[in-house]
Amino acid sequence: MRLRNTAYRRGWLRSEQVPAVVVSIGNLTVGGTGKTPCVEYIARFYRNLGRRVAILSRGYGSADGRNDEARVLEENLPDVPHLQGADRVALAWRALAEWQSEVLVLDDGFQHRRLARDVDLVLMDATAPWGHGYLLPRGLLREPPSSLQRADVLVLTRCDQAPAEQCERLRRTLERIAPHKPVVETTHRPVELSNSDGASASLELLREGPAAAFCGIGNPEAFRRSLLDLGARLEDFRVYPDHHAYGRTDVEDLQRWACRLSAGARILTTQKDAVKLRLSHLGERPLWWLRIRLCVESGQDVLEGWLRSAISGERPT
Repeated sequence: MRLRNTAYRRGWLRSEQVPAVVVSIGNLTVGGTGKTPCVEYIARFYRNLGRRVAILSRGYGSADGRNDEARVLEENLPDVPHLQGADRVALAWRALAEWQSEVLVLDDGFQHRRLARDVDLVLMDATAPWGHGYLLPRGLLREPPSSLQRADVLVLTRCDQAPAEQCERLRRTLERIAPHKPVVETTHRPVELSNSDGASASLELLREGPAAAFCGIGNPEAFRRSLLDLGARLEDFRVYPDHHAYGRTDVEDLQRWACRLSAGARILTTQKDAVKLRLSHLGERPLWWLRIRLCVESGQDVLEGWLRSAISGERPT
């Protein structure tokens, strides 16, 4: 990774420019930092400014080109094209040709340096920022922490799930590794319960009676913690691999599991899992999923300043 980054820094490898604003959202570690809500936040920001936006992503975990993140974003942002594929430079030119896109949101783009970008946002999960401290395959780091020096803005996610002193230590460490980089603190805030029939319910429902949950995401503990923080009394919690493709056997197993739960127990999952299952019930029990929004707790002016600067062409001081 150091050799590759050196090659780009010295111009031996070159990033391709496209005539659109490119905002990259990435991270240092493999999975689980909460990029999808951040991608939605950034896309909504530019849509609210009246800009034509497209999302570009690799599409991990899908055999048919539409993975769970794509399905979630298409459901939440039906007016924003989402292109998936290995060659994101080609996807960028396609977005320009077919949709006349003005802003391209590059999902999971920090290591994808072939496409030049105007703003590099790097997300770090405040509960586990360093991927056990080692590069793959020993740890979960994709590249050394020193790579944060090429980021524009560091975005800490799930700050509400980490002790305040841990967040402060992380800030001090970031100042040492990547001096003077702005740091934004965010949370993943649950807003309501939804199901595949289009119904919604208050989060207060989670406090009424027992519940059970399952998920196949990069950070299942964050989902479990969110449910507990909302007052859910979990009697069981099942974890599947990240980007798990639910088949008939899985559904039948989940239905048997649902039948064994306590009477009145509510079944909960994530939107990423729900969009793949497309089920409103497991057996006779309703299946609810938690709708999540990214909320900026501190540094919103800094973040939006960088996003606006990408349009104006004047970098923040």
